[in-house]
Amino acid sequence: MNTETDEQHFTDLYQRHYGSIEAYVRRRVQPDAVRDVVADVFLTAWRRIDEVPGSPDALPWLYGVARRTLANSRRSEARRQNLVQVLAGQPTGTVTDHADTVSEQLALAAAFDVLSYADQEVLRLALWEQLPPDQAAKALGCRVATFRVRLHRARKRLLRGTADVPEHESNARSAPGLGAMPMNWGGSDA
Repeated sequence: MNTETDEQHFTDLYQRHYGSIEAYVRRRVQPDAVRDVVADVFLTAWRRIDEVPGSPDALPWLYGVARRTLANSRRSEARRQNLVQVLAGQPTGTVTDHADTVSEQLALAAAFDVLSYADQEVLRLALWEQLPPDQAAKALGCRVATFRVRLHRARKRLLRGTADVPEHESNARSAPGLGAMPMNWGGSDA
């Protein structure tokens, strides 16, 4: 791969076909999205410069890249619209005081911090990674029954620890990334 040759090849490709690709894209998307899509097409061309065919076939190749880029853009827009619809359907109007929730989360984070590494890892696999017991057991290198016992004991120690954390300590400590731990603790012995 010769960088100077690649740069020249890309520059020629860009200068020769930018107008055609822009027109192709402009006929298919809103005006405010044209530049972004065209930029993505040429970014792909630069990243795959070794795959770009010679002169007569370069434009059809770029059209294919543009078509796939537009398809990706449409899928992204559809996901965004779905999210907007979901959020629009959420109840509004009442604002609740989140202080109790935050206080509980901080107490939980403080209790989690004092657990042994083994207990933390069992809880992480079950809660954060949401692994079923058989997969979590494989990750830990133990049997499923052993994992379930460890999970049960770790949950008990965590819940006991939340009761032992003084109010001022739970308000002063937090564990980044802990977030709201779901009350569905995983496993069938919950």
